[in-house]
Amino acid sequence: MTYRELRVDVPGVACLWSVDVDGPGGRVVPDGCTDLMWHAAADRLFVAGPDTTAHTTALPPGRLVGVRYLPGAAGFGVPADALRDGRPDLADVWGRQAAEALTERLRGATAEEAQRILLLAAPAAPDPLAARVRLLAETGRVRDIADAVGYGERQLRRRCLAAFGYGPKTLHRVLRFQRALRLARAGLRFTDVAARAGYADQAHLARDVRDLAQAPLTALVRAPAGA
Repeated sequence: MTYRELRVDVPGVACLWSVDVDGPGGRVVPDGCTDLMWHAAADRLFVAGPDTTAHTTALPPGRLVGVRYLPGAAGFGVPADALRDGRPDLADVWGRQAAEALTERLRGATAEEAQRILLLAAPAAPDPLAARVRLLAETGRVRDIADAVGYGERQLRRRCLAAFGYGPKTLHRVLRFQRALRLARAGLRFTDVAARAGYADQAHLARDVRDLAQAPLTALVRAPAGA
């Protein structure tokens, strides 16, 4: 698969991306993000919700394009936990009439045109509170996060589920895992990755990575970009 990514200066949007599917699907690991995707060959417009474990794509050959929203910023009008670990058609989220109108605009569009159409059709809806929780959850304990944003722990959990699809503890695990993956891909030794990402030790890092990604860290580091 050939993966391309374009960063855009749009609040709440991580990137625009495209991938040429020409063989077995790749492994998608949890990152807290939500994507809106169009597969022209399959004539399919769908959403990838925030994952709690690795997901293997299974799509026919062709170009897949998408918009990736930062954790807590997807604006689909439904709570994020309704999309968690799911790949629903947009018609099941927005209704058939709205989804079909967007699909008609995407048919025949180039990859770049399709990305712009998707970006404008479903603009990000960043929640200022979600942005604060996202930053705090990288290193903070649940009680500390709740105190910092002025919520009780139960109220914080409800807001996190609606915004991120996860409770704060799972959000913390996913963000920590992504931080470790970035450090490992930058060439750090795994012992240093564990220390800098906030794991108790390298064994803790290995267990958490395998649990979330269904693969060891060495395999994720060797995987091609976008896989």
